[in-house]
Amino acid sequence: MQVTPLVWLITIAVTIAFFVYEFFVHVRKPHEPTIAESARWSVFYISLALLFGVGIGVVSGWGYGGEYFAGYLTEKALSVDNLFVFLIVMTGFAVPKAYQQKVLMIGIVIALILRGGFIAIGATLIENLSWIFYVFGALLLFLAWRQAFSNHESDPADSALMRFVKRHLPVTDDYHGDRLTVKLDGKRFVTPMLLTIIAIGFIDLAFAVDSIPAIYGLTSEAYIVFTANAFALMGLRQLFFLIGGLLERLVYLAQGLAVILAFIGVKLLFHALHVNELPFINGGRAVEWAPEIPIWFSLLFIGATIAVATVASLMKTRGAGPVDGCVQDEDEDEGAEDGARRH
Repeated sequence: MQVTPLVWLITIAVTIAFFVYEFFVHVRKPHEPTIAESARWSVFYISLALLFGVGIGVVSGWGYGGEYFAGYLTEKALSVDNLFVFLIVMTGFAVPKAYQQKVLMIGIVIALILRGGFIAIGATLIENLSWIFYVFGALLLFLAWRQAFSNHESDPADSALMRFVKRHLPVTDDYHGDRLTVKLDGKRFVTPMLLTIIAIGFIDLAFAVDSIPAIYGLTSEAYIVFTANAFALMGLRQLFFLIGGLLERLVYLAQGLAVILAFIGVKLLFHALHVNELPFINGGRAVEWAPEIPIWFSLLFIGATIAVATVASLMKTRGAGPVDGCVQDEDEDEGAEDGARRH
């Protein structure tokens, strides 16, 4: 797949333009998005991502198109899991509804920057070190095990990181609008808003470690890796408000993602054997029996796994009451503004 520097520049510029537009049109003025607004923009961004994949298929061939769709599905599923952790963080820090958009926007931008860095590193490693596929495959199998038995229920406001920050920085108990710092009695303090963003930044780092090896197991094209990640993150803010309490009903999402990561890990190990150059494995020659799993099967497997995990989750939680998560009622928001904090 030939991608010129001009195409890269245009793609990056358009991606930045979308996020700048999001900030100035939707996020700059604190408010809680309506369901209708969230639905419209979610449909727009998902449709745009699908049209882009069709464009890749038409221009560069459906082999690359299939890699894009498989990567986009995987990254979107991982991004939804990322949203669930964002939900826990904002609940732990009692972020008022009006300011949740700003937190989400900053978190998504941090995620895109971190993933961009990891994409560049991954592309360099793959181009120069064929054995890196062994490392990526083993890493994904470990991440799959961790994902299957992960526990998102710890209080992020009382984590070791937050305790360290509070020991070294003066922190207010109250929110002061959406400001990150505030000056009180001549002294500068950081607000809970800044603590929330710090927590989300570290979470983004962990998710970048998960997502980049996963998509490189589906395609070696850095352009596809970047665009699949960018489109998966676009519209994520609106999706958060659209599905709201549904996030906590996806009780089997972690297990579904674990299956996907394990599948891609095995796929990477097979590919590593297929292109093997390590002298202590088969004398440095390719292992002929190692199969190359076709992209159509990967796409089908990933889509089916996401569907099964979603349906099983909804059936498991059928009849459960609405989950508020961090979507607080007005009284709770007022209490949050008055200083009721969980730290």
